Amino acid sequence: MEAIPQTYAEVRDAALACTMCRLSETRNNVVFGAGDPNARLMFVGEAPGKNEDLQGVPFVGAAGRLLDELLAGIGLARDDVYIANVLKCRPPGNRDPKPDEIDSCKGYLRSQIRMISPEVVVTLGNFATKLLVPTEIGITRMRGQRITSWWLGATLVPTFHPAAALRGRPSVRQDMEQDFTIVKELLDAGR
Repeated sequence: MEAIPQTYAEVRDAALACTMCRLSETRNNVVFGAGDPNARLMFVGEAPGKNEDLQGVPFVGAAGRLLDELLAGIGLARDDVYIANVLKCRPPGNRDPKPDEIDSCKGYLRSQIRMISPEVVVTLGNFATKLLVPTEIGITRMRGQRITSWWLGATLVPTFHPAAALRGRPSVRQDMEQDFTIVKELLDAGR
């Protein structure tokens, strides 16, 4: 019987060697997470895209640049936060995650959240939101809420995935900027 990972490094190493789902067969890299493992703010996206799979780092493409801009808008940089995804491996063709793939990966994400113990968790898009807040309500209606007394005492703030702002209406970016203002207020209040 394998030992249950107890440290951040052990969880990361387990994820890097994971073969629990079919995505392990087509990945270039496991995209475990990046940033400050003691961050007060954590972002959870959906899954790695092509650039992330090639580099092994979350949010390095156009969506990542927008995330960096939104962070700068509230006085933060990527090094100040922690970024992870629901899935640690890229679904072929950037298709939506399948339920069994989410089930295979969710233990890694739960361990990351528990070990980082952020004050605020921001879910980026439907998949992350619906995994961390059991709901059937879509992100358009969920975004911008402050879900307090969430797991481990963190406050959860759902917002759109940055990719939605890049391909969608200009109002999506404005909504995200409002949601990031909520995040800043929560972090400022926690100091």
